[in-house]
Amino acid sequence: MKISRRDLLKTAGSASVLASASPGLVFAAAPTNKRFVTIILRGGMDALTAVAPYADPNYARLRSFLSLGKPGETNGAIDLNGYFGLDPRLTALAPLYKKGELAILHAATTNYRGRSHFDGQNVLENGTPKPYGVDSGWLNRSLALMNAGEQRIGLSVGHAVPLMMRGKTDVQTWAPSALPKAEGDFLDRLMRVYESDPVFEHALKQAMKSAALSAGVTDGMGKVNARSTSLKIMAEAAGKLLTKSNGPRVAVIESGGWDTHAGQHLLLTNKLKELNEGLEALQQHLGEAWRETVIVVVSEFGRTVAANGTRGTDHGTGGLAFILGGSVKGGQIIGKWPGLDEKHQFQGRDLAPVNDYRSLFKTVLHEHLGLDEGKIEDAIFPDSRTAQMFSGLIRKV
Repeated sequence: MKISRRDLLKTAGSASVLASASPGLVFAAAPTNKRFVTIILRGGMDALTAVAPYADPNYARLRSFLSLGKPGETNGAIDLNGYFGLDPRLTALAPLYKKGELAILHAATTNYRGRSHFDGQNVLENGTPKPYGVDSGWLNRSLALMNAGEQRIGLSVGHAVPLMMRGKTDVQTWAPSALPKAEGDFLDRLMRVYESDPVFEHALKQAMKSAALSAGVTDGMGKVNARSTSLKIMAEAAGKLLTKSNGPRVAVIESGGWDTHAGQHLLLTNKLKELNEGLEALQQHLGEAWRETVIVVVSEFGRTVAANGTRGTDHGTGGLAFILGGSVKGGQIIGKWPGLDEKHQFQGRDLAPVNDYRSLFKTVLHEHLGLDEGKIEDAIFPDSRTAQMFSGLIRKV
């Protein structure tokens, strides 16, 4: 078996995955068959383009050249319910909505009301009401409640572990690698060197397990290298790893480049295509596991309703979340909708943030992963009792 040196050395010091790479390394199946994936779109995705309220009487007037056409028109939205429509680049999501496997939470964000990417992302990931409220992520704290013992069921996909996945609970990692393969004799030599040192021997065994589970992940992906960070590549890898019987169950994927201050139309067109391809790939590679999966796509905040002077939009407030998967009761727009009239805008410029991301996250953790509601309130999202969970969002399978 060939194992990536990058995966081997990287995971020796940070994370492991659960598969046997040498005799004597035997691990049980994961403690749950439910999967949960969070995709973070860093930069502030423009919610009013991704899911356009094309029937709002103020939409075309306020958005001007940024507005999508009505369904059937040139650059027209893909109709969802006669009022909202998907950007035409999001072709993979329309069938899911019709099938009842996609729900949308519009006018949503954290309770952060500033306009700093760093602070906004920190609140999104730490789970408290303020930036830098804690130094761990709410998803890492959730993993501690899932009773997996030493088994690491959390997965971070990308070249860095985001705050959402950082904390006391160890997680697995995967990132594209361009380094050469390490042959079996190289690993045998390492085992002999480290066999008398319990610390290093344990680290090497964990790294070998990680590399073993990762083996074959890049098969069929074409050329993958250290600079390959496209959402599609990472989604394919996440899908393959999440399907393994002894693999991870909870994953985070990051996608950057969503800050559209200038030339938004072209930039956002490309990013939405990338998102579409990534979600399509994730569904494909999850296979049968799709029916027991919830995927949540979020961004730290939204953007201004009106365009700026450089044909883009500035940092805003209200954004949105996509919630998709076989365990989602979709075909619905959940939460409240404030409308676009100037009198309803936040600070006279933004889509009002009337829905709390924490309500969504708490719903998935409780209704899908089965975590205790009281522990969610106390340990994962402190000071969030005003963020009520959504009913009728998770399908029991």
